[in-house]
Amino acid sequence: MAHITNIIKEKLQTVIETLYQTNEFAVQINETKPEFEGDYTIVLFSLVKQLKKSPEALGEEIGAKIVAENNDLFTKYNVIKGFLNLTINDSFYNQIIFDNYNNATYGKKLKIGKKVMVEYSSPNTNKPLHLGHLRNNFLGCAIASIYEANGFDVIKTCIVNDRGIHICKSMIAWQLYGAGDTPQSVNMKGDHFVGLYYVKFNDVYKSQMQELCDNGMSEEQAKTEAPIFKQAQDMLLKWEQNDAEIMQLWQTMNQWVYAGFEDTYNKIGSSFDKIYYESNTYLLGKKIVQKGLQKKVFYQKEDGSVWIDLTNEGLDEKLVQRKDGTSVYITQDIGLAQQKYEEYQIDNSIYVIGNEQDYHMAVLKLICKKLEMSSAENIYHLSYGMVELPTGKMKSREGTVVDADDLVAEMIAKSEQETAKHDKTVDFSKAELTELYNTIGLGAMKYYLLRVDPKKKMIFNPEESIEFQGFTGPFIQYTHARIKSILRKNEFTTAANICNATLLPLEKSLAKLLEQYSAIIEAALVENNPSAIAIYAFELAKIYNSFYGEHSVTNAESANKKELRLQLSGFTATVLKSAMQLLGIQVPERM
Repeated sequence: MAHITNIIKEKLQTVIETLYQTNEFAVQINETKPEFEGDYTIVLFSLVKQLKKSPEALGEEIGAKIVAENNDLFTKYNVIKGFLNLTINDSFYNQIIFDNYNNATYGKKLKIGKKVMVEYSSPNTNKPLHLGHLRNNFLGCAIASIYEANGFDVIKTCIVNDRGIHICKSMIAWQLYGAGDTPQSVNMKGDHFVGLYYVKFNDVYKSQMQELCDNGMSEEQAKTEAPIFKQAQDMLLKWEQNDAEIMQLWQTMNQWVYAGFEDTYNKIGSSFDKIYYESNTYLLGKKIVQKGLQKKVFYQKEDGSVWIDLTNEGLDEKLVQRKDGTSVYITQDIGLAQQKYEEYQIDNSIYVIGNEQDYHMAVLKLICKKLEMSSAENIYHLSYGMVELPTGKMKSREGTVVDADDLVAEMIAKSEQETAKHDKTVDFSKAELTELYNTIGLGAMKYYLLRVDPKKKMIFNPEESIEFQGFTGPFIQYTHARIKSILRKNEFTTAANICNATLLPLEKSLAKLLEQYSAIIEAALVENNPSAIAIYAFELAKIYNSFYGEHSVTNAESANKKELRLQLSGFTATVLKSAMQLLGIQVPERM
């Protein structure tokens, strides 16, 4: 069924064409403000000049005709200072409740025959996933689900940054200080183990730089002359020359990290349809660069390096290939963009990448456009703000980053503590409790990180996120569990049709919000913003709790009213579950 605002637009168009013989107009339709009577408001001011009538006159003429011709949909109207307020017939909402109270696909679209690729996570193999990666993964998974709910075929991908000087830093540190230890020998996850040596490298590097500076060397010179840095550079050179010993070490340490990543991804519910590796893709763009030179999209400097001039687009000159013929990051990304399109013929390509890469992504899209690549127009950078803890920023090289695994464990522990306060799980088995703590802990973290507009920088507060009251995941999960408890104790009379029931104000407010779900899913896609879903789920849970506090479901005034409220409750639980699943969050049946 079409969203009510679209239905109103259709009815309005018919009326205006009949009254004023025009179909060229633009009006705004909003929910009616609480202080006025009505459900939806048509803003008429845009028609005043076009039709040469006052807003009040337009409102009366349009209102009288639209209600008279659609009295099955509208019961009455009123006009206040150029705003036409329409009251929707209760039967419209009752029918939606009756048709969908147990419909798990409600609000979602059928397949539309378009493909979208969502790239997210993009970890480095020199350290474990951290809090920043969690926001990235949760955004990527949610955006993928939102596109799927809007009828797209979705391909979820990840590019693993598994080569370069930063990887060699961990490798050389392990060679020098690892003493043959392995993740198995020290009983540690592989990504955590390798991450220790990345921190170790930087500790030694800073110490060596300080010693060189104390002996009279400038800081700039010390940065390049520190012995461990030189050793890392030498290792990178050997890697690029395919040195057998270095390649073996690189593969071994990467496998340690991949095993660790896989464990974390399983914990947080993140998955991919295709994983790309930088070591396989970093040469992809070189052929495209050569074609770009022929087309004069790029130019070559005297030293042999290849550049593109983007100053006319408000950017600057950008290196796309070094003078020795090796690629830079942008070269690889150009090639990978082309490979993605050739492999999947995608209609949209979404990159979930932090806002520190805004410039890089703007350059990538511009270059792809200038090269007339098929995929260029459909590149979209979902740029998101950094996430910090209340204690401030985190730095990988200094070992101050909060590992994703540690944070997940902390959230699960907090969910156990918070659940214990409510003393409602005495009949749960040990396995059920373990599942519940995981569901609440992960749900709290995901919800808190997704409830904020991606573009905004945010602070993640673990203590606040786990609370059972307020703008949190557990509040929504608890509301769902409460509804399921009501439904377990009361059976639907499935033959009963509640379409003639009169809705009380809170019943109608709840029904109105439920009807808007499909429009919310669509808006989340248009804005590439999962927080629209998160905020909607919170508002729905909040209004249901107000409804439940005001009106008895089990002891309703009549059998028909009880059935209405049971169906309204079932519908709310269905939509809450659906909305939270779009965010990658499970909702328990009991808690």
